[in-house]
Amino acid sequence: MSGDIKNNYADLYDAILKLKTREDCELFFQDLCTYKELDSMTQRVVSAKLLKNGETYEQIIAKTEISSATLSRVSRCVKHGQGYKKFL
Repeated sequence: MSGDIKNNYADLYDAILKLKTREDCELFFQDLCTYKELDSMTQRVVSAKLLKNGETYEQIIAKTEISSATLSRVSRCVKHGQGYKKFL
């Protein structure tokens, strides 16, 4: 990704902060993302919740079909990151 686009992450975050309802979110993310992108983000959030609830990698992979590599990243973020801890 070019530096110019990376410098505009604030535009994305500001747009998300303007969303007030679940319907707003649905409409925004349907326009912004492909179905595959939405599925991938949803899979990560669900996996993070399952990790926080004590489920094993095997159980989570069976329930969500997430790859082990992606689940490993989600797990690191759940353990060491700030975002999941604040919102899940």
